[in-house]
Amino acid sequence: MQTRDTRLAIAALLPLLSVGAAATLAPDVAAQVPTPYEAVLFTEDVMVPMRDGVRLATDVYRPARDGVPVAGPLPVLLQRTPYGKQGRGLVERSLYFVERGYVVVLQDMRGRYGSEGTFSKYHDHDAPDGYDTVEWAAALPYASGDVGMFGTSYGAHTQADAAKMNPPHLRALLLNQGGISRPWAHKVRNHGAFELGQQLGWAFDQLRVSPDPVVRATFEAEAVADWFAAMPLRPGLSPLAAAPEFEDYVLTQLTRADDDDPDADFRHWDRIGVSWRRYYGRTADVPMLHVAGWYDPYCGSMFENFLGLSAVKTAPQRLLVGPWTHGGNTRSYAGDVDLGPDAALPGFATELHLQWFDRHLKGQATEADGWPPIRLFVMGTGDGRRDENGRLRHGGYWRDAEQWPLPEAEPTRYYFHADGTLSTTPPAAGAPPTTYTYDPAHPVPTIGGSFSGVLKRGAYDQREREFRGLRGGSENGFYGSRPPYLPLKTRPDVVVFQTEPLEEPVEVIGPISVTLYASSTAVDTDFTVKLVDVHPPSRDFPTGFDMNVTDGILRARYRNSPSRPELMTPGEIHAFEIHPYPTANRFQAGHRIRIDISSSNFPRFDVNPNTGEPLGRHRRAIRADNSIHHEAARPSHVVLPVVPVP
Repeated sequence: MQTRDTRLAIAALLPLLSVGAAATLAPDVAAQVPTPYEAVLFTEDVMVPMRDGVRLATDVYRPARDGVPVAGPLPVLLQRTPYGKQGRGLVERSLYFVERGYVVVLQDMRGRYGSEGTFSKYHDHDAPDGYDTVEWAAALPYASGDVGMFGTSYGAHTQADAAKMNPPHLRALLLNQGGISRPWAHKVRNHGAFELGQQLGWAFDQLRVSPDPVVRATFEAEAVADWFAAMPLRPGLSPLAAAPEFEDYVLTQLTRADDDDPDADFRHWDRIGVSWRRYYGRTADVPMLHVAGWYDPYCGSMFENFLGLSAVKTAPQRLLVGPWTHGGNTRSYAGDVDLGPDAALPGFATELHLQWFDRHLKGQATEADGWPPIRLFVMGTGDGRRDENGRLRHGGYWRDAEQWPLPEAEPTRYYFHADGTLSTTPPAAGAPPTTYTYDPAHPVPTIGGSFSGVLKRGAYDQREREFRGLRGGSENGFYGSRPPYLPLKTRPDVVVFQTEPLEEPVEVIGPISVTLYASSTAVDTDFTVKLVDVHPPSRDFPTGFDMNVTDGILRARYRNSPSRPELMTPGEIHAFEIHPYPTANRFQAGHRIRIDISSSNFPRFDVNPNTGEPLGRHRRAIRADNSIHHEAARPSHVVLPVVPVP
């Protein structure tokens, strides 16, 4: 191991990293109190061998006094990342922890940046690589043997992978918006539909910064939005052919549409590198903080992981859920909506992490001792006016809970009626269905929702982060939109059911489920559901404001089984159970509760061609007339968990 007093990209920062100088860093990293250590010495690009001989590039950051590294023993914080161990502000965050008495280990995952081997997203090597790295870090001569892991998104997924292998020296995790419980239902596919915008967009973005200059040039010249229109992609016929490992990943997930058969010997979706739920029992029994966002694609997985691990582990499991988009913990807004100053946690990446790890790696008393099992942000207590940035003030507050779903939540049925109303009164007998035409060539464009990535018309631009979450109003500016850019509710293929203006507030906290009785002229189609908070017209918003609260999708062939698809008989009425992500929102007096039903949400999800061909390999697409039935014998409805308004 070669230790050098080198500074790499942080050379200009390190001379300032003495007591009281941390305020020179980014605001979220700045320290307002003296720190016990003055500087950082680190070992650069240690090539740590894995059990199969592949070596992974690893940097080790150590506390020092007067330029001399502290002998220890000190606890270790580890993050494994595919995004570069010196990128995305990771070094600055690491310095914060090192100054407070931690050794920080940052590692490039297999096949990424300085590490050997071949990279593949959610590879089965990631779990043993995580185990081996935890044990290597614990054995460092200045380490205490206690290792914690931290990270967001993929950085959280790597924590889950390591924990599945139960390394002896792993002591605590802080998983921010990552760790997939069921990839067929969350994040990769979504109840049969493919998460096209996120998965293809992610691949394009990674390849734009490829170390291979030819690959990098190829993707610098390509817009992912152009290739949304070319779906389904075929082997060797898209820019992905320049990077075979990425092409293989995308095409495999696109075409592997069925969930795993419980009786199958090989399970694609339940592999250790991608799924967690099958491995809860063997997972390390250590304290874990699961952090979710209502508008994050991992939201469903975070709830499942918290509940599944809580049921089989003795170590404390905690769940923190804010009104955030992916990685947006420190912001109070998403899209055109501001959730109020309490929604943002400016010290999330520093102070909150420190409280968690000081408690569980150092045994110190911190505020983490008093954290409840569940802390939720309930949206919707704002005044609905426009703030100084032009966003709607939707507001909200934090609420603590001991269990999920909330015991006081009353599952309440709101029925769909033929006249477009939504009410707790069951429909009458003999009401005719509502029929709309779904055209795969003109799908409903994605505007807001629980995805990571920007889906704006004509571009996939990671700089436009404000468009990643909520969005009300017209289609203008979003991928797939067409003049005259009217609101989505005006489209003939969007069926709207809404309440009368509420006389009193209705607070909805918990899982959402929708039962559709529907038929189609096609053998296969999709059904999408969106729960909307309809703000009334006001001086600031003369046409009102339609806020997406949560949404979901179901591919019809999987209505009875995720692993055994069944095509429909045209004209036959079937029951469909759709489960959007859970949510927490207060629908204020004067607002309406609205449910939008359609058959597409593109390009967040791939379009269903309606032909019944193998998914991801179809050659044709046809229109489908889809009918929603809402009469006494087939009462289509949504179940909302209504809780008393505090």
